[in-house]
Amino acid sequence: MNNDIIASFLGPWSLEINTFSILFRLGLTVLLTAIIGWERSGKRLALGLRTFIILGVSACGAMIVDISLMTTSVIDIPILSAVALISAFMTGNGATYFSSRSKMRGITTVASLCCSTMISIFCGAGFYFLAIVSFICLYVSTTFLAKLEKFLLDRSDRFSVHMELRARTDLKDFVMVVRQLGMRVREIESNPAYHNSGLSVYSVSLSIVSPELRHFKTHAEIIEALSSLEYVSFIEEQR
Repeated sequence: MNNDIIASFLGPWSLEINTFSILFRLGLTVLLTAIIGWERSGKRLALGLRTFIILGVSACGAMIVDISLMTTSVIDIPILSAVALISAFMTGNGATYFSSRSKMRGITTVASLCCSTMISIFCGAGFYFLAIVSFICLYVSTTFLAKLEKFLLDRSDRFSVHMELRARTDLKDFVMVVRQLGMRVREIESNPAYHNSGLSVYSVSLSIVSPELRHFKTHAEIIEALSSLEYVSFIEEQR
């Protein structure tokens, strides 16, 4: 039995499948998914405002139909809602890609899309309080926690850089300088996207082993020092 707090406040009509409850559930779905989609589209990502709203409305409608069919014993499980969730995952999975630096992008957006679809299903099922609480958790995770994540990464002993050298023979000198600074090279990967460009481009994973470097220097300061090397054309931290 649904003992939703918000539904109890609104009245019995919000728990039933009728014209007003359907409009309310769809309206709440559009509002919540629009906010999430707006946050994602503001970062120029492939999946944005319209995608989140369309998939959200589809999932909410699917849940409403599932409830109607299960009430009349036509089906025993919410099949359409499951299809909507799988469709959201497939849509998001198609938007993931590998950057020119061999790093997968779009994972957070896929997770946000799946979570947004679940929120829409909650709305369609009449679990308004659960939907709103889940929405708040998702919004906080994708906005405020991103800053916390950056803060923690900046203080990590391990980090990766995208580096462009003027010549392939300069890699040996770069590794030697890194070790002299108190770091260890964990992995070096040549980037094939820059072949025949005249540059030697690498993704380098580094570990800070020097206690002084670990406690008194940030990643930005270390990268600034490495960028001053004459054979380094460009270098930046990979996120």
